[in-house]
Amino acid sequence: MPWDFAIILLFFAIAVPVLGRRRVQQLLRVPEITKRERLRLYASTVVFQWLAAGIVLWRAKARGLTNAGLAIAAPNPGLIAIVAVGLSALLLGNQLISLRRLPNLPPEARGIMPELARRLFPQDRSERVAYLGVVITVSICEELIYRGFAQKVLEAWVGGYIVAGILASAALFSIAHAYQGRRGIIATFVVAILFSSARSWVGSLLAPCAAHFTADLAVGFIAPSRLTGPIAAVARTQEADEKTR
Repeated sequence: MPWDFAIILLFFAIAVPVLGRRRVQQLLRVPEITKRERLRLYASTVVFQWLAAGIVLWRAKARGLTNAGLAIAAPNPGLIAIVAVGLSALLLGNQLISLRRLPNLPPEARGIMPELARRLFPQDRSERVAYLGVVITVSICEELIYRGFAQKVLEAWVGGYIVAGILASAALFSIAHAYQGRRGIIATFVVAILFSSARSWVGSLLAPCAAHFTADLAVGFIAPSRLTGPIAAVARTQEADEKTR
């Protein structure tokens, strides 16, 4: 494996999860996050993602990887559209079911995601516009980095075994989301396998990009209303039950 490819993969395997976990811990320490801080966080995420994707694309092209090799192509538009719609519908349904069930889970089973949703997801129209830019950025850049670049490089590194490339890139993607805790890592790993499998099947990033966009947009727009109110209501009910015992 070329040295620059190895450095890029190590950065996403080590630095990204460490920095992400540290950032989340800092956000959870403060009592509240203001609108300005949320917008600043959105902006910094957009800048980092495009910078990282640009460096990855630069080094990939310098090493001779083609657009087809990176899955920046549409060899079969009809199949891509079918897979994109199916995968998007599957993830959207799963998100809605998960959001409906989450408030009824005990606090220890919910993890940190409800609190992160309350702090980070958009609260008004202007924040939703900014968040839309984040979702577009993440769905393009992360798919290019993890499914376009990492999956291809790791697959070649292990001798061209497609399944190995799928599993390795999915593991790398899930590690980057380590701040979500064990449940989040497992869920992200499963989703990443679906994305990587779609990329290998249709030979394009368009299908996983569309599904990634749909899932992130849905949870960002729906989670604040679906989580904050119901979880608070459940907490008040549990507190009242404890007082009457």
